[in-house]
Amino acid sequence: MPTSATRTAELTGLVDEVAAVAAAAGRTDLVARLEGARTRLVDPRMRIVVVGPLKQGKSQLVNSLLNLSVCSVGDDETTAIATVVHNADVASAELVLAEPGLDPVRVPIPLTDLAGLDPSTPAAGGREVLRVEIGVPSPLLADGLVFVDTPGVGGHGNPHAAATLGLVTSADAVLVLSDASQEFTEPEVAFLQQVVGLCPAVACLISKTDLYPHWREIVEADRGHLVRAGLQLPLIPISSVLRTHALRLQDRELDVESGFAALYDFLREQVRARTEETIRQSVALDVRSVAEHLALTLGSELAALRDPAKGAAAVAELQKAKAVAEDLQKKSSKWQQTLADGIADLAADIDHDLRDRLRRVTREAEETVDEGDPGRDWPALGEWLEQQVAVSIGDNFVWAHERSVWLAEVVASNFSDSGAVALPHLHVADLDGLLDPVASLADLESGRIGITQKVLVGMRGSYGGVLMFGLITTMMGMALVNPISVSAGLLLGTKAYREDRESRILKRRSEAKVAIRRFVDDVSFQAGKESKDRLRMIQRMLRDHFSEVAEQTLRSLAESLRAAQDAAQVAASDRARRATEIEERMRVLAAARDAAGASR
Repeated sequence: MPTSATRTAELTGLVDEVAAVAAAAGRTDLVARLEGARTRLVDPRMRIVVVGPLKQGKSQLVNSLLNLSVCSVGDDETTAIATVVHNADVASAELVLAEPGLDPVRVPIPLTDLAGLDPSTPAAGGREVLRVEIGVPSPLLADGLVFVDTPGVGGHGNPHAAATLGLVTSADAVLVLSDASQEFTEPEVAFLQQVVGLCPAVACLISKTDLYPHWREIVEADRGHLVRAGLQLPLIPISSVLRTHALRLQDRELDVESGFAALYDFLREQVRARTEETIRQSVALDVRSVAEHLALTLGSELAALRDPAKGAAAVAELQKAKAVAEDLQKKSSKWQQTLADGIADLAADIDHDLRDRLRRVTREAEETVDEGDPGRDWPALGEWLEQQVAVSIGDNFVWAHERSVWLAEVVASNFSDSGAVALPHLHVADLDGLLDPVASLADLESGRIGITQKVLVGMRGSYGGVLMFGLITTMMGMALVNPISVSAGLLLGTKAYREDRESRILKRRSEAKVAIRRFVDDVSFQAGKESKDRLRMIQRMLRDHFSEVAEQTLRSLAESLRAAQDAAQVAASDRARRATEIEERMRVLAAARDAAGASR
């Protein structure tokens, strides 16, 4: 069985052969398409996105993998900006800044300024920081790997979850970290399900095994959580600290104990092999498609050359080609209408789905508020609310991505008569600044009052009771302050205190509901904007991709008509020579098409 390198080399040869035929035919558009395919084939880039909750060791993992200190490591939330690490001959770093209406601006920064870099850095000049890109010389990165260190997801007021999911859609593999201090929480399992819905290659890494002696029990508990959630994912315990010591001491056993050997096996066997196979299939599809385009033109010319008398058969072929061209013109408008209608329907469905999810969360939060004193439970309720909102947005994001892929397939079906059509890569992560931070849930009074205030409330209520019953009892010859008036005062004071407490609770419930609705409304506004921006990006990507497909097909038919017409005017002495040339090119294309089909 041929090796991966052999198959890649054979496919590269096919690309070069078909590109030579396309160049001879003057099809610069098809040559450019094959050049792009060849670049993907000989220089594949595999994007590895590292995600997880706060303070799980994501940055330290990247540093240990590369044996370099490129990502900030610390006890606080050190990664506040997505960091892309790629191979470069000379170490350098750049800030990528948003420039409204223009392409992002790149600002070089010293490597020494990477520590503690945050969105408010002076180097940004007040502009939004999209990401920081770091280039370093590394044997691992030289193999085509690109690591993306992301801000932590989860935590109170954390805005990074949606942006992280945006990066996952364009990843070739995702490494999800959770340290060995505790087993998977419900939000972590929900986040894993979202990641699996966006990327086919996912591994769970249980980090910091050097700090927790009970890490094996945690791994088994996590494995049970994955099984119950229906997730078949590799679970790899690792220790970046042991890995660093192993490299420093050149200790092979310590390196194995660190778990990085299993991680490298995952990257090599499940990520690199799968990515290379996907690229080969994509390139093979490009070779077959280009070969069909060229064969259409050359076949028409060859048919005309073999019919010197320009008889009825040649005329019929030209009329047939013209009819095909006119039909394709109709299909061109059809696919555009399909895309426009699909995007409109998709936007409405996604917006409705998001609103429905957030309404359910709001309703459940308000029911919880009505069941108790929100002032006492507000911190726990706020944490739960933010987690549920993050899960809702993430599920909506995953569903939107799946529907976008489905729409691409529907639009591609309009070109089924034109041969194989490759689907575009919907890398919506190219939409930088996915979700702007929203204000955290507003604070709420705890409702706790001191003993002095309790006494004053009771005394205000009891004063009227003592006075009223005291005046009544004076008509009976008793003193103003007597056991009856005092008892009445205590009774009314207690009632006044309870009514005041209930009034305070009702007020806090009202304020809590207002705060919840305001928070969810802010999130809905930002998430709705992000969703519309993402759909516009997807629409442009699909429009540009299928416009190119339609243009190439139309040009192939136009070239076919022109070639057939020109062939009818070729001198008799040149017909045989030209027919021989075309037959040889047709044999090359047929062989390339068959070989490309076999390589798939």
